[in-house]
Amino acid sequence: MQASERPALGSIGDNTIDQYFGSRNQSFVGGNALNVAVQFSRLGHSTRYAGAIGPDEDGRRIRQALERNNVITDGLVVLDGVSSISRIRVMPDGERLIEFEDFAVCADYKPDDRELDALAQCAFVHIGMSPFANEIRKELSRRGVPISQDCAVSTGFDLLDVAFCSAGDDLDTARAMAESAIGGGARLAVVTCGPAGSIAFDGTAWTRQHADPIEAVDTTGAGDSFIAGFIAAFARGQALQSCMQAGAATAAKTCLHWGGWAQEGQ
Repeated sequence: MQASERPALGSIGDNTIDQYFGSRNQSFVGGNALNVAVQFSRLGHSTRYAGAIGPDEDGRRIRQALERNNVITDGLVVLDGVSSISRIRVMPDGERLIEFEDFAVCADYKPDDRELDALAQCAFVHIGMSPFANEIRKELSRRGVPISQDCAVSTGFDLLDVAFCSAGDDLDTARAMAESAIGGGARLAVVTCGPAGSIAFDGTAWTRQHADPIEAVDTTGAGDSFIAGFIAAFARGQALQSCMQAGAATAAKTCLHWGGWAQEGQ
């Protein structure tokens, strides 16, 4: 498919520097909305990202990571303060524990009308972590663009074309989450369940997708990658099962390396 035929995808919300310590000492550029944007681009789609960084070295690193992955950064603004960081302890058995998160200027970022108009030109927009998610959904919906949201990091289901949730490997909890999302106004609910795969519910029918069998190195960002793979297929009009398969395949690749996408850790 030629680049001009690809749907332009957008992602708005958080970014961060994931700082690993303990049994592993490295850091990676990450964050739900940023990870989704990078994966969109790596899947071959022109992609716009909107969010905030601080006027610091972490902020410069985040911008460079987006630009190196060909993500359009016209919507990336610099706010007074510091860029977001997450401190993740890596245990000897490989288990990861998030011990500290500071969303910093990400929590202060609210898109203006100009940025909302730019995002509305996309074929689909994903919302990551944002304290202003309710307002963003309303404004993007009013502009007629389909939207998804990671409902594990931002609240509200109304006006969503796709609500993404996460339930560990508990399928009963996953079903309850999906029903709650549909009851809250989402048109489609997709719940990832780690090694148990994922389920989707549209208020009438259930769809199940198994996870790709792999030996995981690091699951950081796997859910974000699932979202990117799913939406990239969904925006092309593929069938629901195909979208879930694309999400599972993208997530599986992410689990084969450290960090939310393949990058050189520092």
